[in-house]
Amino acid sequence: MIRTVLVDDEQLVRSGLKMILDSAGDIEVVGEASDGAEAVRIARETGPDVMLLDIRMPGMDGLAAAARIAELPEPPKVVLLTTFDLDEYVHEALRVGAVGFLLKDTPPRDLIGAVRTVHEGNAMLAPSVTKRMLERFATPASPSSEQARTRLAVLSGRERDVLVAVARGMSNAEAGRELGMREATVKAHVSRILSKLGMTNRVQAAILAHDAGWV
Repeated sequence: MIRTVLVDDEQLVRSGLKMILDSAGDIEVVGEASDGAEAVRIARETGPDVMLLDIRMPGMDGLAAAARIAELPEPPKVVLLTTFDLDEYVHEALRVGAVGFLLKDTPPRDLIGAVRTVHEGNAMLAPSVTKRMLERFATPASPSSEQARTRLAVLSGRERDVLVAVARGMSNAEAGRELGMREATVKAHVSRILSKLGMTNRVQAAILAHDAGWV
């Protein structure tokens, strides 16, 4: 079972998330919290595998809590939840150690899939967030095109195709349809791309692809 903790200051939101995750069969909600400080305490006490944290909460917010949780001896995987108008926090979320970033209107099936994905050790960011991240955070301070292309030279042709699709903000399923691959095959390619590039999430790789002029 994937032991999960839900953190949101709205009881209704927590109840909805719990209902969705309980339906998965392989996910168990072992704790709930309404603010960041409580989330840190529960993380210490229960040792969950995955935590879903709302970013905006009274007192200690989700970003501050994620940073504190990352300092634990065996920290859980943290997925931060937000709405469209809050995705400017993605950069900070990645900096403090979150491995997932989802919108609150993520469909139930995708939410369950995200929990499973991060539990397996992979990063999970909503495709629309990926696209907006590229628009917001691609800056002149990024590596030169030549440097980016040099780093990306380790990728195979098929891995390049997958990375370009990711950099365009596609989900694994969408990339699979466009490239004629199964979703699981795309997922495997993404994992290899991140491993080869020494990166922890698809947004970092997508930005590098933009720096190289691939998109």
